Amino acid sequence: MTILRIDASIQGPRSASSELADLVEAEWTAARPDETVVRRHLAAQPLPADAWMHAIHASATPEDQRTDEQRSAYALAGRIAAELRTADAAILALPLYNWGVSQHVKTWMDLAIAGSAGDGRLLDGKPTVVLTTRGGAYGPGTPRDGWDHNTAYLRRIVADIWGADLTLVEREFTLVGVNPALDEFAEVAAVMKKSAHEAAAEAGRTLATR
Repeated sequence: MTILRIDASIQGPRSASSELADLVEAEWTAARPDETVVRRHLAAQPLPADAWMHAIHASATPEDQRTDEQRSAYALAGRIAAELRTADAAILALPLYNWGVSQHVKTWMDLAIAGSAGDGRLLDGKPTVVLTTRGGAYGPGTPRDGWDHNTAYLRRIVADIWGADLTLVEREFTLVGVNPALDEFAEVAAVMKKSAHEAAAEAGRTLATR
C-alpha cells in the first residue's frame, strides 16, 4: 500500500499543518511499518509557476510541434496526476494563507488536473485526510466570519472533483503565542490545538484500518 503525503507550509519545523500530518502519519506507520510513503513538499520544493500554462498549451498542441517548455510541463503534470492516481491513500497538509489556498497548492492542483487526461477522479474512493490550519479564527460570530476561502475550495477539489473519501481536520488560532495581539485567546487556542491533535491521531488510526 502506498500513501501520498503532501505538505505546503512555509513555516518549516514550526508548521502547525505539518505537525497535524505527522500525527496522522505516525498512527498509520505504527500499524503499517512496511508500507510506502511518497512525499512532496510544495513550499520547500515549489513547482514552477508557469508550468500549468505550458501544460495546458501542450495539451492543445500536436506533440511534434510542442516547445521544450511545453513537453517538460506536460510531463510534470502527468507525474503529479500519477502520484495521486497510484496512491492508495493520501495525507494532505494544506494551510490557509491570505484567506485562501496558497499559490503552491493551487499550482499543484492545476497541474494535477491538467495531467489527468480527462479523468479528474484522481483519488476516486480513496481515504484521504486533509489537515488545514488558520492563524486566526473564522467561525460564526467572529470578525472574519466568511473570510476563509480555503476550506470549501479544498472540499470541492479533493472530494468533489478528485472523488476522495475525505476526512477533514481543522485547527484555528495557530498564531496565538506568536502574535501578541492574540494573547487573550490563549486558553481557547489551547483547547483548539488539543482537539485538532486528537482528531488527527484518530484520523491516522482510522486510515490504517482501511
